[in-house]
Amino acid sequence: MTTHTAGTAFHLADDVRTWIADDPDPTTAAELEHLLAEALQVAPEGPSPAAQTVRARIATARDDLADRFSGPLLFGTAGLRGVLGGGPHRMNRAVVIRAAAGLAAHLTGTLSEAVPRVVIGYDARHNSQAFARDTAAVMVGAGIEALLLPSALPTPLLAYAVRHLDADAGVMVTASHNPPRDNGYKVYLGGRMATDEGRGVQIVPPADAEIAARIAAVRSVADVPRADSGWTVLGPEVLDAYVAAVVSLADPTGPRTLKIVHTSMHGVGGVVADRVLRAAGFTDVYPVPEQADPDPDFPTVAFPNPEEPGAIDLALGLAQDTSADLVIANDPDADRCAIAVKDPRARIFRGPDTAGADGWRMLHGDEVGALLGAYVADRAHRSGAQPTGVLANSIVSSRLLARIAASHGLTHASTLTGFKWIARVDGLLFGYEEAIGYCVDPTQVRDKDGLSAGLLMAELAAGLKSAGRTLIDALDDLAREHGLYLTDQLAARFTDLDQIPATMARLRSAPPATLAGSAVTEVVDLADGADGLPPTDGLRLLAADGTRVVVRPSGTEPKVKCYLEVIIPVATDADDAALTHARTVARERLDALKVDLRAALGLG
Repeated sequence: MTTHTAGTAFHLADDVRTWIADDPDPTTAAELEHLLAEALQVAPEGPSPAAQTVRARIATARDDLADRFSGPLLFGTAGLRGVLGGGPHRMNRAVVIRAAAGLAAHLTGTLSEAVPRVVIGYDARHNSQAFARDTAAVMVGAGIEALLLPSALPTPLLAYAVRHLDADAGVMVTASHNPPRDNGYKVYLGGRMATDEGRGVQIVPPADAEIAARIAAVRSVADVPRADSGWTVLGPEVLDAYVAAVVSLADPTGPRTLKIVHTSMHGVGGVVADRVLRAAGFTDVYPVPEQADPDPDFPTVAFPNPEEPGAIDLALGLAQDTSADLVIANDPDADRCAIAVKDPRARIFRGPDTAGADGWRMLHGDEVGALLGAYVADRAHRSGAQPTGVLANSIVSSRLLARIAASHGLTHASTLTGFKWIARVDGLLFGYEEAIGYCVDPTQVRDKDGLSAGLLMAELAAGLKSAGRTLIDALDDLAREHGLYLTDQLAARFTDLDQIPATMARLRSAPPATLAGSAVTEVVDLADGADGLPPTDGLRLLAADGTRVVVRPSGTEPKVKCYLEVIIPVATDADDAALTHARTVARERLDALKVDLRAALGLG
């Protein structure tokens, strides 16, 4: 943080005044006016506590404005995402109107002889509906047909609507599982703006750079034509069609005796998830009451991401109280899906009496990915003809999916991280990334979809229950067939962003010679491109015993992430004791890996 000396001329004052004059939102304009007034105060001299307090307040206001005006909020392959507030480096109506104008210019410039169609969705976060309406107003002002979803709805529904309505683009206003202070702006291309595999998929280069250039060319909000009306607010038909499409994935003849606890994490997935599950025949569903209704402040969780420690504790407690079979947790925009089950191996006999102590645990994203991949492949086989298609996952996800694909006579593909890449795989049958994102129906939703994934996991669990088995048993079956693949993650958070490239450079120059005692046999710099994929910032290490580590900077957080995977051979007839031992060995090896990686990253 840069500290400015109170009492001197504030160098950003003119920039702030110019932005305020162009701000269409009186709330953020007043916010900036207050900060500017604070920053322009004359600092009192002297050592008194009152003088020190005023000087500190002036410095704080100047630092805040310096951050807000440190540059524009950059538009990239994730669209926009940032903290709500006034200024160019925040999410606000002025920034959104500029982004919408840039997207509109890109569409009209590309489709010069046709009227583009854009469908717009939004979640229940602060300002999401206002940002969506501003987008619709800009689109109509640019001569574009704008279709607005009727209420706050899940992101997968917007991805579905882009394809279902043959829209040339889609905009989803959401910050997914970010903290309450954030919001975001996600862009999809479809219709005449994309090829078959890219229809209804998030943008990738060069489209992101082309849209960003159009945004940069917008001189002011006042220059952007905005209509007062003219967009179409869609009725319930799109939601009805989406629900029908998801429900059609389920086998109507399958068992349905399953008790499910569901949490929407204060997001927009609750009503739709309940509707999908019940329409598919799962009627014994218990929503977590404290988290069932949309609430942009996410009052019961520190961080509204099912993967975060403690986020699903309420759901686990309800599962324990109701003797449930399965917990399904969606993130706030319902494009991700977490699954929790009771695992006998996770039970402890000392310590507090909690759901965790009784064995309830959340499955790792790779575990759910393997279960869904095998289930989708099995279903394809049962359809009769020799199945074709591709099972795909990101380069940081488990290699087990490739073994599953081969065992079913299917192709496997690895992609760069992110569903904008996974969803573009030609012939995709199923795709996932370890960060609890799954695509089980790419013909309908070319993106991760936590609602359809949750339904198929419920169907799989119900089928196993009818045979006296569980999802843990199914994971054991995969281990017997392919070996035990166990994954984990180590993340290092940085307050000094300059330390992220420095850490990556240090690892490149001196990678570890061993991983958990096994010699490193391969070091691949992903920045040079690997396996036919575009270059990306990351390093892949492979050891003689099959242990793999991928290290990369996070695309959304100030972190360096290490994705760890170990493989333990398992006999095809291994009993429960042998599998328990294999999992213990794998966990010990992962723990040793973390120690090695902490040292290699200089974390101590």
